[in-house]
Amino acid sequence: MGKINGCIKCLFIFFNVVFALLGGVLVFGAVKATPFSHQFTAVGGPSLAWTWVFALGVLILPVFGIVAACMEKQLLFKIFAGFMVAGMIIMLIFGIVVVVARNTLKDSLDSASSEVAKPFMEDEAMRVILMGFEEHGHCCGVVSSNDWGNDIPQSCGCKDQYTGFPFSSGCKAKPVGASGPDEIYATSCSSVLFEFFNIIFKIIMGIFFTFAVLALLGLLMSILMIHQIRKHDSGGSSMAMKTY
Repeated sequence: MGKINGCIKCLFIFFNVVFALLGGVLVFGAVKATPFSHQFTAVGGPSLAWTWVFALGVLILPVFGIVAACMEKQLLFKIFAGFMVAGMIIMLIFGIVVVVARNTLKDSLDSASSEVAKPFMEDEAMRVILMGFEEHGHCCGVVSSNDWGNDIPQSCGCKDQYTGFPFSSGCKAKPVGASGPDEIYATSCSSVLFEFFNIIFKIIMGIFFTFAVLALLGLLMSILMIHQIRKHDSGGSSMAMKTY
């Protein structure tokens, strides 16, 4: 008979096997992405070294947990619990950093003035890109429709009050004295762009906070199994003393 309850042990091993498989998938993805690491960092992206650290962590820790459960050793479970505490804290910190970054970006966009849009409006290539984004994103201007001055392009034209686009707030009348379509999109393109980024931020936050909760569950299960091993060992010692 083992030192740990069979159901708890099987459940613990099952979840660790699932995460080990997930870690294997992440490592495979990191291997495939490695040839493009130089191009990724060249455009200002983060180093793939953090991806390797995260992927190897997700792979190695579950394997260590499986070994600890099979050997039923207190020391191994204590080490595993320590990693769970560290992982939980790191995931919470990363999640909070993402929340702060999202709020900072939103505040920057909300407080942006027409001066921010000037570099875009003075570059002909950027104006063409902006008009294409306006047509597909159902928005007008970088910060507002005033970025176009008195010459509002047809790409800002709003044909239906209910556009069906999730990030658009409908139509409004063009500014007085401006040429162009009578009805234009009320939403700025910076707001639409933020909503796209916001979806990415939410996904990343969900991943970090989910891993934090899972690390907490792993910690609690480790503590429970340590308690069962300690209880089993102390029971065996007491029985040996009574026999003696």
